[in-house]
Amino acid sequence: MDIPCKERFYDDFAVGEKFTLGSTVMREEEMIEFATQFDPQRFHIDPEAASETIYGGLIASGWHTGSLMMKLLAEDFLGAHSVGAAGLSELSWPAPVRVGDTLTLTVEILSKRKSKSRENLGLIEIKNQLVNQNGQVALQAVPTMLIATKDGSQNS
Repeated sequence: MDIPCKERFYDDFAVGEKFTLGSTVMREEEMIEFATQFDPQRFHIDPEAASETIYGGLIASGWHTGSLMMKLLAEDFLGAHSVGAAGLSELSWPAPVRVGDTLTLTVEILSKRKSKSRENLGLIEIKNQLVNQNGQVALQAVPTMLIATKDGSQNS
């Protein structure tokens, strides 16, 4: 389908579709700044202390990578027809994120169904993965997105 993701209604998505969206490069100062404020564990904020942990060096907070996933999702996938999320059925961090890693967001449409309570909305379950330059999945999240339908979009 040639319609950009951000312009799609619920009706325009198909189960099984896959998208490769934007990328971000992990920078030490940003990783430490985020973790200092929101997740001040030694392996996130102190490179020297992190070298003595099981990680062998500084790693990004999982919440930082989750925030970056959300930014990339909002920039390249979620448009005016997206009205939020109903929750997550999965959130995992299979591989640590290190300074210099390039993370690329991939999105797959897993399932979709019309809302039973709001006829102008559809629910789309998607699998988001942030994949590093070595092909390792650094973050996986499976949210259910609320997306306006074509017929009901005027009422949303």
